[in-house]
Amino acid sequence: MIGKIHQLTTYIIAQRSKGNATLAATTKAKLIVKGINPDNYNENSPDDEEIIEKLLEFAEENGIEINPMILAI
Repeated sequence: MIGKIHQLTTYIIAQRSKGNATLAATTKAKLIVKGINPDNYNENSPDDEEIIEKLLEFAEENGIEINPMILAI
């Protein structure tokens, strides 16, 4: 599969920020601190299970429920 990291980062940022640009920027910065730069991933980026695991951990730490459809793709 490809593009799962891009989908997860986009989903996490959208869920946490709920349209607030400041919260979106803060969430993106927190992901970068964790070693995941959302700008480095697009729909054609290969999946990396280590990065996906970090994203799922970040989501859990921030109370974000991941849509199972994203993981199933």
